[in-house]
Amino acid sequence: MSLLTELSVLVGSAFAAVGVDASLGSVVVSQRPDLAQFQCNGAMAGAKQLGKPPRDLADEVAKRVESDPRIRAVEVAGPGFLNIHVTDELLAQWMTSTAGDEHLGLYQSNDPMMVIVDYGGPNVAKDLHVGHLRPHVIGESLKRVYRAAGHDAKGDIHLGDFGLPMGQLIAAIAESHPDLPYFDEAATGPFPKESPVTVEDLQVLYPEASGRSKAEPEFQAKAQQATVELQAGRAGYVALWEHFRSVTLESLRAIYARLGVNFDLWLGEASTGDRLEPLVELLQERGVAVESEGAIVIHVTTDEDKKALPPLMLRNSRGGSTYATTDLATIQERVEEFHARAIVYIVDLRQSLHFEQVFRAARLGGIADDSVQLIHAGNGTVNGPDGKPFKTRDGGLPRLSGLLDETVALARTRLDENELALELPDDERDEVIRLVGMAALKYGELSNHRTTNYSFDIERFTQLQGKTGPYLQYVAVRAQSILNRAAEQGLEPGTFLPPSNDKERTLILSLLAWPEVVERTLETLSPNVIAEYTYELATAFNQFYDACHIMREADAAVQASWLGLVSVSRLVLVRALDLLTIEVPDRM
Repeated sequence: MSLLTELSVLVGSAFAAVGVDASLGSVVVSQRPDLAQFQCNGAMAGAKQLGKPPRDLADEVAKRVESDPRIRAVEVAGPGFLNIHVTDELLAQWMTSTAGDEHLGLYQSNDPMMVIVDYGGPNVAKDLHVGHLRPHVIGESLKRVYRAAGHDAKGDIHLGDFGLPMGQLIAAIAESHPDLPYFDEAATGPFPKESPVTVEDLQVLYPEASGRSKAEPEFQAKAQQATVELQAGRAGYVALWEHFRSVTLESLRAIYARLGVNFDLWLGEASTGDRLEPLVELLQERGVAVESEGAIVIHVTTDEDKKALPPLMLRNSRGGSTYATTDLATIQERVEEFHARAIVYIVDLRQSLHFEQVFRAARLGGIADDSVQLIHAGNGTVNGPDGKPFKTRDGGLPRLSGLLDETVALARTRLDENELALELPDDERDEVIRLVGMAALKYGELSNHRTTNYSFDIERFTQLQGKTGPYLQYVAVRAQSILNRAAEQGLEPGTFLPPSNDKERTLILSLLAWPEVVERTLETLSPNVIAEYTYELATAFNQFYDACHIMREADAAVQASWLGLVSVSRLVLVRALDLLTIEVPDRM
């Protein structure tokens, strides 16, 4: 239970006592902190049930609530809003409870479930670019939030590794190096252990092959045939494909290590290869999949649709599987093998129609029943400072590895400008600079709602003031520095006392809001809720620190209580930043 829950139970009981639904007593943090700490707006709806003026009902509820010893005051405002103030003693009790809880007050689910978070989705042979930043960071963050709430969440990279791009690469290499053993139809292996191509080769080959496939019908036919044969298990093609995959994964792991993104599952379209044909047959047997002009499709339009949705193609007229087939097989795999009760896809909003089709097909085919949540948590695009899609001067998307280099270099400049971390050993300073750079990049991304298109401005993101990742790291380091100085003088956090000033009170209220912040993040599946909270908490902490001179306080009990607030503030801030995938250095 949180403080808000306790207050909602109290006010709900008062509503029930006057004859209306207790749920109308839901209490929220006041939108006008200058007027009240908390508010309840249920009197308007309750008055309709009773057929009486809202203020009259609010007055009755207020009298019952204000008699409770936990409540300092209740005021009726406007048409019937309840403005609520709690006692300082109650705040001290809740701080004691929060500090003693290993989860710092976070709700732990009473019904934990397996959640698969599908994010990243890079294609084999293609370089990561700035557009990949959003799904990777949002997905990693949401996976951590699910875990913080007590769920068993796994992140799956879901590689694009078994479709037409693989056939295009095979066809291109077959033309340039026809003597390689992979193209001998009779060969069954073993094939060379060393890859004939590097990841750099693939990143040149792929755009060339993709361009040829669009411009040359003959090459396109070769690529399509190679794709069909790969999916059918032709030994040489499979061996060559394994080289594509292995050199790509090596490159990806290096970038993810820098970015702090950790996948639990390194599966992809190909992992469902053995499921594809049986799945199509099953869907045909159930009458869900039907033949249409030589292809196998599922009609997903319902009578409620105002506009017909295109049918979902499972097998094209050449016999090849599609992205839809592997996506359905992946849902089947996640339900059957991992017992997933929620599958969350962090994929561009422009793929909304595809996921609507796939989810409907999964329900129609009995692959996932209503007990399994299928969620497309779509994200917007990354734009440049001019508001247009972010591209390099030559019109391409900036490579993610280059962007990481640029961000770290700018972080070094920012620390130099502010004369921070200068006394640290070189290796430790380099690590601090890396952490600051990654914090700038990630907070700049996650401070925006995932559905919005936002402007990428690395100059602003790396500032050490304002709503930025580096600023929040600095506040957390500052809190640790206070605790370190106190420890050097033999001082430790102690019993929480009732707050004695508004800045202290505001900080406590901010800390006690943490459970609802995580709850709202899961409801909206948008980490910007936590990002906004971290800035509010950091602001409240700095105002508290400026008003309460901790190290000069003469009253030992007050000083120990304030040190307790510093300790919990740092803990909550560090954990909140961790849910945003941001690490905090020990010092700066």
